Amino acid sequence: MNNFALIGAAGYIAPRHYKAIKDTGNDLVAAYDPFDSVGIIDSYFPKADFFVEFERFDRHVSKLLRKGISVDYVTICSPNYLHDSHIRFGLRTGANVICEKPLVLNSRNAESLIEMEGEAGKKINTILQLRLHPNIVALKKTIDSNPDKVYDFDLTYITSRGNWYYTSWKGDTNKSGGIATNIGIHFFDMLTYLFGKVKANVVHLHTHDRAAGFLEFEKARVRWFLSINSDTLPESVVKKGMRTYRSMTLEGEEIEFSDGFTDLHTRSYEKILEGEGFSVKDALPSIHIAQNIRHSQPIGLKGEYHPFCKLPLTRHPFLSE
Repeated sequence: MNNFALIGAAGYIAPRHYKAIKDTGNDLVAAYDPFDSVGIIDSYFPKADFFVEFERFDRHVSKLLRKGISVDYVTICSPNYLHDSHIRFGLRTGANVICEKPLVLNSRNAESLIEMEGEAGKKINTILQLRLHPNIVALKKTIDSNPDKVYDFDLTYITSRGNWYYTSWKGDTNKSGGIATNIGIHFFDMLTYLFGKVKANVVHLHTHDRAAGFLEFEKARVRWFLSINSDTLPESVVKKGMRTYRSMTLEGEEIEFSDGFTDLHTRSYEKILEGEGFSVKDALPSIHIAQNIRHSQPIGLKGEYHPFCKLPLTRHPFLSE
């Protein structure tokens, strides 16, 4: 049994990590979050010590180590901009690290983490669970079986968010990395996994609530569109009362992608504990893509743009008056 400490205990994604830690037969000994709405821990690890001040959490972990109680892994579910600092904390503690995506916001931070990882003699693992999705694994086999073919691929992902989003850290580009990073990083990783290295990265549209562009890979030409605005949902989706829409088409044919997500975090932990987790180097290509999108000047409706780019734009909700 491995002992885990977790940072970001009140976050949206934390319960998937609690479940994965428990499902793999391990224990959570300490957790931290500045917010105390963490009663969900009782369903998994009621004896875990919890802290709302990082200094007390840090001291507690040090005390455990002095008592001979190991902290084998530090799991990080904190806001994106804190990942780099919290990864460094985990390595200084002498633990291996499991960090949610995006691993970091800037590639230079990822490169320095590789150096620190080597110095610490520990492993930084990141959650890239779409690489483990059965349909994506099957799709990669199909693509790899046709090495000379270059595919046309469309990606559309709309996950509606209310006005709270803009008040939270997620609405601050400096903290979240913006739309492309916050809701798109795992898709960009999936695309590099499927289609290889990036040859071109063009941004057509990038606002507070949506982003779109064109990515040329070794094996694919990809039009992509991401949005958190429910006004961009297709009418057929709205009529069903749904607020999320995900579509991927390869050569014009829809890829079934609605199921198979339930246990991907647990599967990720199994791979990590077997020494087969995804590394900083694995995460670097998608970090590069999102970083370049964030710093690119959109060119508008030119070239190979996604058809959803034509949808009417909306003003920022806090700037509408």
